[in-house]
Amino acid sequence: MSDNEILPHSAAIAACGAAIGKAPDIATLVASAAEVRQLAAALHQEEAGAALVTRVLSRLNDAVGVRVLSLLQSRFRLPAARWCWLGLGSEGRLEQTLCTDQDNGLVFSASDDGEARQLRALFLPFASAANQALAECGFALCDGEVMAGNPRWCLSLAEWTENFSGWVRTPEPEALLNAAIFFDFSALAGDAGLAAELRRALAELTRGNEIFLRMMSVNALAASPPLGRLRDFNLAAESGGTIDLKKFGSRIFVDAARIMALGAGSDETGTAPRLRRVAQMGGMTAADAEAAVHAFHALQDIRLAVQTGDRSGAVVAGNLVDPERLNEFDRRLLLEALRQARALQQKLKVRFHIES
Repeated sequence: MSDNEILPHSAAIAACGAAIGKAPDIATLVASAAEVRQLAAALHQEEAGAALVTRVLSRLNDAVGVRVLSLLQSRFRLPAARWCWLGLGSEGRLEQTLCTDQDNGLVFSASDDGEARQLRALFLPFASAANQALAECGFALCDGEVMAGNPRWCLSLAEWTENFSGWVRTPEPEALLNAAIFFDFSALAGDAGLAAELRRALAELTRGNEIFLRMMSVNALAASPPLGRLRDFNLAAESGGTIDLKKFGSRIFVDAARIMALGAGSDETGTAPRLRRVAQMGGMTAADAEAAVHAFHALQDIRLAVQTGDRSGAVVAGNLVDPERLNEFDRRLLLEALRQARALQQKLKVRFHIES
């Protein structure tokens, strides 16, 4: 899509962002959040590209979150301590699609464990109210309770750092799952300096940590793209002939990019920026990085098509698609994207000496 073609939507996007920033109450934000999803769907249907659509969607969703927090601050007696609301997972990477739930946390400054407990008691009612307001705006409560209103994820900077350190030192299954969620964070509201401090601590823990990175790689390789040996899909009987485009598609790129970036000491959080930065740092060729980026965006585009109903004949539910019902071009595109996912996993196997 050219600049001229996107111009009408640019005006609508700007107007939507402005309206969100001035919203007087949560009810108004509920309507604004619905408008955000409509704008993103319109952008996708006019072939703006997955990279742009997910970025616009994520930025406007962030704006909704920021306004929610701003409106609620006046209702609660927040302490004078520094604090920062963290967007996690796809929100932290600016890669949200139209089907997303909440993943967030809160970090605050505290002088010691005792003060951390006192401050947490003051922040939790505010965080819980924010989670509920975001749910009203269409961001479903996280089934795993990875939300700032959960005492486990409303922590002081020292507590967050201790958690990160524990996950890296003892990479057990739950620790690896947590790392895959919490290591993709960005500052949404409050004091962004706290998020920057946490980012520096994470880099020190993971840069060059071969044992931890290898364990993350082994965990990431558990989900392999459903490809057969004869240049076609290999669908398990229990899948019902469908492919989970997130679990067996885009997540493979997300996981590999995270591992490579952490190993290289990169502070990027987005999948495409991570892959490109790894290439700049010599971890892979620029051509391979671009191939992976294009494949990742192709998968995101198909996910958006499923979620907007553009492939109604192929849609089963959520991120599921029946490849046999895709048109020939999309089917071939999906095949090639999954081949790139397999190639990226092969790089992890070689890099960390993991046998197939």
